Amino acid sequence: MKPTLSRPTSAFVGASWAALLIGAVVYLMGLWNANAMQLNEKGYYFTLLMFGLFAAVSLQKSVRDRLEGIPVTSMYFSLCWVALIMALSLLTVGLWNATLNSSEKGFYAMSFLLSLFGAVAVQKNVRDLALFKDPVDTAAEA
Repeated sequence: MKPTLSRPTSAFVGASWAALLIGAVVYLMGLWNANAMQLNEKGYYFTLLMFGLFAAVSLQKSVRDRLEGIPVTSMYFSLCWVALIMALSLLTVGLWNATLNSSEKGFYAMSFLLSLFGAVAVQKNVRDLALFKDPVDTAAEA
């Protein structure tokens, strides 16, 4: 039995994009302005953000594919979970060992998590809205 799907509201779509953009931009601004942080540390945290965003979106897509009956191998599904857990673990270890103030550590952790939430919500909305696209628009694009 497939779940019934309703069109996402404009408010939720906007809030999702806002969460993704605010989380990612604020995280990156924090890295840009971190004068005490070495360039290799900034690269580490930037890579974690990109890796985490990809892992979260990939996992959300895999979960959604399975719900819709689209085959997803157990290996890929497991790799998505491992990648997301690794991104979160590496961020945790990095912040735990960083010589930052507790408030800065909290800033990076919360903006990272907000970015992940926003990426998952945006991907869900993009997929949901594609199902409600007008057939005339779809034919015009082809």
